[in-house]
Amino acid sequence: MAMTLRLPDDLDAKLTERARREGRSKQELAIEAIRDAQDRAELKVDDVLAELMDSDAEILDYLK
Repeated sequence: MAMTLRLPDDLDAKLTERARREGRSKQELAIEAIRDAQDRAELKVDDVLAELMDSDAEILDYLK
């Protein structure tokens, strides 16, 4: 799916320079960054759920 992403000039300059240095497209780098951010967000949710399951195990057993 197509999408337009407007970046501040300073961020665009950094992305352009990194793409040049790594021989990759800005699109590739943006997709990788979005995927990495999503993976980190999912890990945080999983960590919170695991912590709740541990801390509330007694209550959850009672509710079964």
